[in-house]
Amino acid sequence: MRRLAFLILVAGLSSAPIARAQNHAEVGAFVDYFKLGETGTNFVGFGGRAGFNVVRHVQIEAEMAYDFNQVFVEGFRDTSGGTVTTQNSNIRVLHGLFGPKIQTSGPVRVFATVKGGFTNFRFDPTPASFSTFVSSVNNLRTNNVDAALYPGGGVEAFLGPIGLRLEVGDEIIFVNGAHNNWKVSFGPQLRF
Repeated sequence: MRRLAFLILVAGLSSAPIARAQNHAEVGAFVDYFKLGETGTNFVGFGGRAGFNVVRHVQIEAEMAYDFNQVFVEGFRDTSGGTVTTQNSNIRVLHGLFGPKIQTSGPVRVFATVKGGFTNFRFDPTPASFSTFVSSVNNLRTNNVDAALYPGGGVEAFLGPIGLRLEVGDEIIFVNGAHNNWKVSFGPQLRF
């Protein structure tokens, strides 16, 4: 057993410089914060991204994030007699973005990105789960999907192949005009 552990350790340490020298791609997970500008509602969710080098300092990235339901109360006034009713709105947001990332080199990198894609708003009172996320992805064509443009930037720091990334941007959603929405994401990255 000790021999096997020693062999795995030696193989891992000897291949680390090769993996670091290649740096062809990055994958990561993140927590995202999304502030919907129209209602001032704050959303928090999880996402993942993958980026592949196309030339030095330029990657093509794809990412998807799922923001859990946010319940807020909406008031409605009856036009005939002034009756006010309230209703909970269970909104979830699914983001899908794709585009280039231009970055510096070194263990600490500054980057800028412009991505295009979609934002999907769902009104769904069911509890958040993996099956709810899968249902959101499967039903994209039949639901409220809006075009999105995301200019952003940030910083990522690496210690070997493992790093952390912080990104801030403006997810502009196009539905009856352009609507600006702040988006912040933070999480681990792995480059190989």
